[in-house]
Amino acid sequence: MSLADAAMTNTRIHTRSANSRIRKGLLGLTALAAATVGVAVTPTAASASGGPGFLAASQLPPHPSSPWYAGPVTAGQPDPLPMCVGEALPSISVHRAYHTDLDATALQVTVVERDNQRAKDFAALLRKKLAGCAEAVMRQNPDVNATQKYYGRLPVEEGAYVYGVHTTTTWGASDINLLSVGRDGNTVTVVRWGRMGSYGDAPVAAFKKTTVTAVNKLR
Repeated sequence: MSLADAAMTNTRIHTRSANSRIRKGLLGLTALAAATVGVAVTPTAASASGGPGFLAASQLPPHPSSPWYAGPVTAGQPDPLPMCVGEALPSISVHRAYHTDLDATALQVTVVERDNQRAKDFAALLRKKLAGCAEAVMRQNPDVNATQKYYGRLPVEEGAYVYGVHTTTTWGASDINLLSVGRDGNTVTVVRWGRMGSYGDAPVAAFKKTTVTAVNKLR
């Protein structure tokens, strides 16, 4: 599925064998959230080195029954890696994790490249990976069904692109993730939001607003 042709395109693939790693790959930071529930960290505008700004907890899509909590801005790749784009993130990544008191988690990862062209190429790589995200999830995590949607381009700086991925498993789990990739000059950011549920539980409009805010804060 090419990005040029993608427009709210659904991809459904069925696989047969089992792999229990899917929950870690889909919600990404669930374990971290469980370990830190109730510990609110004061949001900071940027990393200690004076790098690009990160989202504050209040700038994430509102949760119906819980506040968001923001972890510290941390150098390096997040652990666990976010679905589909995680293996492409370099060691120079900087990230921030977020969680609610319940089932929702989020993550922002930012990479500052040496120049605009390298950032443009990196953003294109991430978009390619997200365009094939459902296929990759099925291939890497058998016994899972996945669909995905492309929610379009957002006109902010050099552009941001929004995707949704819904997964179900044979043991009954149903998770929805929204992911976006945006760029401002030589800086690229990825935002992921996830919780248990389906497309009807995805706050697409609010997530688009969050993505625009995240890209604007890269300046």
